[in-house]
Amino acid sequence: MCPPTYFDVSYAINAWMDPTVPGDRQRAIDQWSELVAAYRAAGHRVDELIPVEGLPDMVFAANGATVVDGRVLLARFANPQRTAEADLHAAWHRSNAGSYRGLEVRLPAAVNEGEGDFAVLASRILAGYGFRTSLRAHQEIARLTGRPVISLELVDPRYYHLDVALTVLDDRRDHIAYYPAAFSAATRRRLARLFPDAVIATERDAYAFGLNGVSDGRHVFLPTGAPGLTRALHEAGYRPVPVDLSELIKAGGSVKGCTQEIRPATDGRHQP
Repeated sequence: MCPPTYFDVSYAINAWMDPTVPGDRQRAIDQWSELVAAYRAAGHRVDELIPVEGLPDMVFAANGATVVDGRVLLARFANPQRTAEADLHAAWHRSNAGSYRGLEVRLPAAVNEGEGDFAVLASRILAGYGFRTSLRAHQEIARLTGRPVISLELVDPRYYHLDVALTVLDDRRDHIAYYPAAFSAATRRRLARLFPDAVIATERDAYAFGLNGVSDGRHVFLPTGAPGLTRALHEAGYRPVPVDLSELIKAGGSVKGCTQEIRPATDGRHQP
């Protein structure tokens, strides 16, 4: 995770960003700190990436890389405003790979925005495309990890990343939640066939970034403002942990956007 020390909405690269709406940097820092505290209270470790002035979107650390079984596919950002972030994530992973039994750090050839568009299941990867990450990047992560990749087409610019339209609730049993209208008709049919037990989010909950959450299989950390999804998660046996990240939502990201998950190598890791 990266603190929003230099957070600002000074440009518009997604449908949520409006540079004419004033922001509150201290409020963003306070809200981000509450998310970090919630993670640590649930027993999770949080490592921090040092923010850099002039890169206001570094707080959205999920976009910098994807780590699967200790193998890292670095990001290649679609917009020039974020390009410099990629090298900072690369340096962090090269310096810290030993702490998570890292095996390989791969530079990308195709455009991908990390966990913004890659969602990791027990043995597969869901991959979004249509706005940021390219289909060629789906092939790259498949080769790197040895896992099959399920490509999902996004069609609504408000849900420009997969992590705004879908969240993994339990990566051991491939349980997900998603908002169908964010996807093409063919992708909706595919999701319904592959995940018949998925939690379906309403438009209100998706619009409130309710699907931009992080789950450890029990706790589901999600932004406030998604009451229907919160109730559905309770009913499905999860423990929702709502966190107010309304200031960061002004830039088009929330809980998941702030969180790059590190999946270390294990004895049963996949071999490409």
